[in-house]
Amino acid sequence: MMNTFSRPLRRSMANRQIAGVCSGIADYLGLDPTAVRVAYVLLSVFTVAFPGFLVYCILWLVIPEREYY
Repeated sequence: MMNTFSRPLRRSMANRQIAGVCSGIADYLGLDPTAVRVAYVLLSVFTVAFPGFLVYCILWLVIPEREYY
């Protein structure tokens, strides 16, 4: 039985709005990219302890971009 999370997390190039972070997370989890974006914005707005912009920038730097050959 194959683990669905055995593939690496990569930023998406195909369905990106800014840097492809939310789209890459959506691809990794098998979710709709729009749903992940909305959830991320709502989490960032409604929780004071979650600095959304800073975390997004860190993820942008840490998650490598998907390479297409």
